Amino acid sequence: MIKRQLRRLLLAAAAVAVLVCVLVWIGRRTPVPGVGAVRVVRQDLTEVVNTNGRVEAIDPTVIRAELNAFVTQVGATEGKQVHRGDFLLRLDTSEAEAQLARNRQTLLDAQDALRAARAGGPADERAQLEADQRKSDAEVERLRTQQAALERLAARQAATPDEVSANRLSLTQAEATAKQIAARKEDLARRARLAVETSQLQVDRANAEIASLEKMVRQGNLTAPAEGTLYLLPVHVGDYVHTGDLLAEIGSLAHLRVRAFVDEPELGPVAQGQQVLISWDALPNQSWEGRTEQVPKTVVPRNTRTVGEVLCSVENASQNLLPNANVSVKIVVRQSKNALVVPRGAIRDEGNHRYVYVVEEGGLGGTTQLLHRREVRLGISSATSYEVLDGVREGDAVALPGDVDLADGIKVRAVVQRLSVGS
Repeated sequence: MIKRQLRRLLLAAAAVAVLVCVLVWIGRRTPVPGVGAVRVVRQDLTEVVNTNGRVEAIDPTVIRAELNAFVTQVGATEGKQVHRGDFLLRLDTSEAEAQLARNRQTLLDAQDALRAARAGGPADERAQLEADQRKSDAEVERLRTQQAALERLAARQAATPDEVSANRLSLTQAEATAKQIAARKEDLARRARLAVETSQLQVDRANAEIASLEKMVRQGNLTAPAEGTLYLLPVHVGDYVHTGDLLAEIGSLAHLRVRAFVDEPELGPVAQGQQVLISWDALPNQSWEGRTEQVPKTVVPRNTRTVGEVLCSVENASQNLLPNANVSVKIVVRQSKNALVVPRGAIRDEGNHRYVYVVEEGGLGGTTQLLHRREVRLGISSATSYEVLDGVREGDAVALPGDVDLADGIKVRAVVQRLSVGS
């Protein structure tokens, strides 16, 4: 009886000891961390450059004010189709018309002065000089004839020396007067030549000013110079416009151009002929397609950015995408069909090397596995994924970042997630 009780006590003590050992072993055991992972799959991948841009009309007709004036009438509606010659708006040209009348009178005066100058000078002054010259020439000729006669008579002692001397003095005075008249005529001719140049300049200037004013007056009644959509008409009745102010823009909306502002670091893969996708906040349910037409040769500052301006052609058959709109632009720079794809988060960087942690050894879903670091070579990328050219195989499970610090060779309990399909 006593032996049986002793044996029971020993067995109970042994069981307690075993239980304590098991509990100590369990307490000292390191728990296996859980990590998320995804399978490497194949799918089509598209790399795009996302940026913003501005819509422009191709070869638009731009109308600007050529005078300072008030807008007195607007006869067109923005967004409507117009034909050549259609009335657009009217400006107050009364001031220009008054100036035009004054300039036309100035032109007439300058033309009269030019005709007089080309004729040799003022008519009355020329007539007086011609009469004085004829009278002077006749007097000189008379005195010369008389001088010769007196000298012959004096040689025969039929005239006195005093008579000869007196006639010679008169002849000298007459010749001096003739020289003075000739000098006056030469001075008039010189002044006339200068007047021709001055008057011609005045005529030319008056003609230019008249042509400019006539154009201003004509612009007072503005009509469409070409057929197209009047997509911009920023003025209203009562507005005062200055010379050079924009009055209207007309163009075709069926084909537009988008000036995309691509940040300098993203310019590398952009090339001519790439697909472009356009969206506009004003019409969120619509999109437009196009192609890159011209890549930049330089970069320029734009606000706080340094960008290259990429010109893109866009089809706008519905004509509801408008010039000057600010749009979102996606440029499809590269595509890869049936590529091996991993999430961006699975890729780790170390200098110029890229690597992933692959889950290995054993099955998944509750059992433990080891992480193995593998260096990979990458291809194109999207906003969420990378193409892997070398380093992993289809079906491999790669670990994702989380609360656990991933390292080569550690034990984990992986929970495989489904990789979402997308570009």
